Amino acid sequence: MKTFIKTLWNDESGASAAEYALILAIVGTGIALAAVVLGNSISNAMNDASDCIGNTTAGCRS
Repeated sequence: MKTFIKTLWNDESGASAAEYALILAIVGTGIALAAVVLGNSISNAMNDASDCIGNTTAGCRS
């Protein structure tokens, strides 16, 4: 285990452009998915608020 860590520490080979592109694609996908989910949540909350304001007889949450 000690030699593995020493070898890893001394490894000076850099990441290639393909590896950077893969990391960028993964991070970009995560950001896009988070934006879509957050956008849908905000849209649903605004619609619920609009329904509560427009219909006072509805049992809206406080």
